[in-house]
Amino acid sequence: MEITVLAFIGLLIFVFASGVRIVRPVESGIIEFLGKYTRTAGAGFNWIFPGLQKMFKVNITERRVDIDPQSIITKDKLNAEVDGVVYYRVINAQKAIYEVNNFELSVPSLAKTTLRAVIGKMTLTEANENRDTINENVEKILDREVSKWGIEVIRVELQRIEPPEDVQMAMNQVVKAENEKIAALDLATAIETQADGERRAEIKKAEGIAAAIRLKADADGDAIKIVNEAAERYFVGNAQLLKKLETVAEALRDNTKIIVPADSDLVNVISDLAGATVPIVRK
Repeated sequence: MEITVLAFIGLLIFVFASGVRIVRPVESGIIEFLGKYTRTAGAGFNWIFPGLQKMFKVNITERRVDIDPQSIITKDKLNAEVDGVVYYRVINAQKAIYEVNNFELSVPSLAKTTLRAVIGKMTLTEANENRDTINENVEKILDREVSKWGIEVIRVELQRIEPPEDVQMAMNQVVKAENEKIAALDLATAIETQADGERRAEIKKAEGIAAAIRLKADADGDAIKIVNEAAERYFVGNAQLLKKLETVAEALRDNTKIIVPADSDLVNVISDLAGATVPIVRK
């Protein structure tokens, strides 16, 4: 009798232990009873009836899957090697189990098809210049399609768009030509700026010379005016004598050599040169 009781207790313990299910916080448990959905188990301790009930655990954290490299024909009939990644997570474990057969394979496959459809409507140049737009469009379309599977697409990232080698070389040549054109324009602008600066400097220099000439002419005019006034005042009737004095002054200014006798007075010599008699006052 005691053996039977112990065996029964042992059986109960075994059955209980066999039905224990621990669900982690990053998981969601789908419980079926004889193949029919019963409930969704949350994180923590859960118990199911062994043999009659079954639990399927689904990871509900964010996942990253690769979009396998593929050759896509663009709108301008060029083949481009394209790949990318998709980040998604399960938000409804029940739908993820029952609405699609193996969502882990279906999501990257659908992403690959969607990426081909989006890039196929663009030229190669447009695809390279609008990567963010491609990411947004693929994410929007993919999220709409997988939402019925209880899945949310977080983001899509296009990693690589590689054209054929000959096309890539041609594109590199175009970029090089554009850069050289920009450099040439910058050089031309710099040369033009320098020439303009030099022209302005020459103009300023010419203006300065012209101003100096005007000032000298004004000064000469003032000097002539003063000489005329002096001549009218002190040399009235002696214009010829004044002219001679001016001639002597110019000669002396030009370092003209004059031989003076040793016993001659310098004032008398100058007077003789000018043809004027100047009294010499001796003390």
